[in-house]
Amino acid sequence: MCGRYASFTPADRLHRLFRTVNPTPNLQPTWNMAPTRDAPVVRLHPETRQRHLDLLRWGLVPHWARDPKATRQPINARAETLATSPMFRDALDRRRCLVPADAFYEWQAAEAGKPPAKLPWAIARADGAPLVFAGLWEGFRSTDGTVLRTFTIVTTQANDALRPLHERMPVILEEAAWPVWLGEAEGEAVDLLRPSAAELRVWRIGTAVNNVRNDRAELLEPVAG
Repeated sequence: MCGRYASFTPADRLHRLFRTVNPTPNLQPTWNMAPTRDAPVVRLHPETRQRHLDLLRWGLVPHWARDPKATRQPINARAETLATSPMFRDALDRRRCLVPADAFYEWQAAEAGKPPAKLPWAIARADGAPLVFAGLWEGFRSTDGTVLRTFTIVTTQANDALRPLHERMPVILEEAAWPVWLGEAEGEAVDLLRPSAAELRVWRIGTAVNNVRNDRAELLEPVAG
């Protein structure tokens, strides 16, 4: 799964990396992105079909929901069931997006009886480039006309590097796959939903990351295993 990540690449660099055309949003760096927060997302504008870098809330609210407060708002979507799930299948067809991140966190179950119960780890690309997750987005229009735009991160089975930590991982897309996933180029988007072959750096970090109120660069500092 992916339930927390770091997102501190400046907006102007993301603009250049993804070649977005809209004015860059005011991004606040975070080392502890958590569900319900606004996060940078790259998507095609529904009318112009041009790439936009926008802030969307993490936790998907489907467009057909009657009451968002009473609707499940998943932060992750399993790749294996996207095409058949009523929650995700329409977004899979029409509203795919890219979610940039600088690192993400996973918690490994510790040995029985040894605190803490779960050990936090950080994962990033070995080459230092941003991670780019496959995502889905939705726009929900309330009765007063306001639109809430939200997203979820697609997950798949963990690769060999991450399997000791958790059975799932976010789908990480390489640059050549971005046009297909966004719907700019022909290709089967679902064929991209596989464990990453990118070289990843994995390291133990301290338990301060467990508390979402802790949000500082030191969260990524390695600790002795």
